[in-house]
Amino acid sequence: MNGIIIIDKPLGRTSHDMVYEMRKVTGIKKIGHTGTLDPMATGVLPVCIGSATKMADMLTLSDKSYIAELVLGRTTDTQDADGKVLTECEVNCSEEEIRCAVNSFVGEIEQVPPMYSAIKQNGKKLYELARQGIEVERKPRKVTINSIDILEISGERVKIDVSCSKGTYIRTLCEDIGKKLGAGAYMNTLRRTRTGQFTIEESHTLSEIKELKENGGIESIIIPADRMFVEYPSVMLNPKQVKSVTNGVAMTYREGQEGQTYRVYDNENKFLCISRITDGRLKLIKSFWS
Repeated sequence: MNGIIIIDKPLGRTSHDMVYEMRKVTGIKKIGHTGTLDPMATGVLPVCIGSATKMADMLTLSDKSYIAELVLGRTTDTQDADGKVLTECEVNCSEEEIRCAVNSFVGEIEQVPPMYSAIKQNGKKLYELARQGIEVERKPRKVTINSIDILEISGERVKIDVSCSKGTYIRTLCEDIGKKLGAGAYMNTLRRTRTGQFTIEESHTLSEIKELKENGGIESIIIPADRMFVEYPSVMLNPKQVKSVTNGVAMTYREGQEGQTYRVYDNENKFLCISRITDGRLKLIKSFWS
């Protein structure tokens, strides 16, 4: 079993919990997730199985989309609803002021990573330090907010649909919007709706996956690894060429375009790898053969 299953991660469970559950369901140990979701977050969590685990780092680098609700007038130490309240104030912002503040974050921005995050500093994860009551200075990092759509404004609650680059902290974005308005804010809910090309519409709950496994239908929801690379043209190799490629040989290949990346298949249409033609040779980028 090789490929990707999109889990709709439930509230209160960790991403590692989902990997553990999938190992139990499938009986396969070689499973990994592609980008951590906090326990309070729900939604799209691609889980790679078998040889597809080799692409986990690629999926982690993808742009993502989220629907979040922020609450104005209050800040917490974790920037979300699970934290200890730090400040409270009355909210006197107009709807137009809220819209202007939210829209001002579209584009390349700088974010200071939250203390409650898995980023390491001097060999220790920030959340480990935060739990000890230690706060350290963090350098701001550049991230890109591709778009923010305001879905609803209801009193102090604002629901937003955000498309962003990897490494973006939505709870930090929510707090920064609150700062911009002079009222403070925390993130109340978070649902990831997209990772790269994988969307919430093709996700499955853990109970659905278990039922499919019991009924022999789990293969129907496994997304093949080569779907990640549909933008690249494909090439099919004969058995001799396949042997060269799988032995790590940068094989002479005159039929392709110099500098072009290809999806490579054997003569039975089995996906083998991603390779690029460099100096007339087909050079391996990443293999997916078992």
